[in-house]
Amino acid sequence: MFVGYARTSTVDQQAGYEAQLRDIKSQGCEKVFSEQVSSVNARRDELERVIEFVREGDILVVTRLDRLARSVADLCQIVARLEAKKVGLKILDMNVDTTTPTGRLMFNLLGSIAQFERELMLERQREGIAKAKAENKFKGRAPTARRKSDAIWSMHRAGKKPTEIAKAIGVGRSSVYRILAEAA
Repeated sequence: MFVGYARTSTVDQQAGYEAQLRDIKSQGCEKVFSEQVSSVNARRDELERVIEFVREGDILVVTRLDRLARSVADLCQIVARLEAKKVGLKILDMNVDTTTPTGRLMFNLLGSIAQFERELMLERQREGIAKAKAENKFKGRAPTARRKSDAIWSMHRAGKKPTEIAKAIGVGRSSVYRILAEAA
């Protein structure tokens, strides 16, 4: 049985999401799991569900490698789980199918190259940030909670608990504690 998995990082990526679903269904997938959630900070519940769902002899179909895994280590962990269940993996844009020896070889090579590429990109990003800092052009992310200090203090004086304040204002509870402690 062919089983599909599609993912976009945000709900704003509707065209990409629909394209993934179209491509996966064109492969004859009888069941498709999909989600619109970042792979970096969020739990991928549908990915967990699809891995739980697939059975021996099934093939998991994804459009691109980055829709499935965060890194080579994450990819290896996912593939190990699939292999333990005797489930294959098919990546459409790379024309890789791990049910064949050539497909497994290509999969490992491409995964390593993707990780290498990501590490180079991060290195260039760090260099760019360091250069921008040296030229006083990079200030970093604006501190969200500090801009809301007045609202935090107002709610605190009104008798609200830090957890309630954090939830109402949309900042972390530790940020509320920090702002209250700094002024005390």
